[in-house]
Amino acid sequence: MQYWLMKSEPDEVSIDDALAAPRQTVPWFGVRNYQARNFMRDAMRVGDGVLFYHSSCDDPGIAGIAEVASTPYPDDTQFDPESQYYDPKSTRENPRWMLVDVRAVEKTRLMTLPEMRAITELADMQLLRRGNRLSITPVTPAEWRCIMLHIKKKP
Repeated sequence: MQYWLMKSEPDEVSIDDALAAPRQTVPWFGVRNYQARNFMRDAMRVGDGVLFYHSSCDDPGIAGIAEVASTPYPDDTQFDPESQYYDPKSTRENPRWMLVDVRAVEKTRLMTLPEMRAITELADMQLLRRGNRLSITPVTPAEWRCIMLHIKKKP
């Protein structure tokens, strides 16, 4: 099993939206970075753990726990000229962008960036590295365990 941190703008899809969705499952659409796409396409497996992270909002941070719920498949938004994620160079025969479905497991208290930065064990976490802007990053098993312990505590 592997672990991931997946960022979503809560205006687009929040942990509450995922919990309210049928089977608590949402497609992780709109990823347009090759490295993040490759994580979904090549490395993610059904059942992998996911830290559901709210980004580009007043209080960014980990807002819930989820899991990868499907194998990768083409992101249909790349084919829709009306979508902000449309890619005219992508075709159904040769799709460029993939997605996975993510199943929300539980909403947690918000674990903020300053809180994560204050935890010595998370000092090397990819999310916290200067200049990191990826929407999907791997999380080590040690980082996952550390976050699980801290997320259950009051800040």
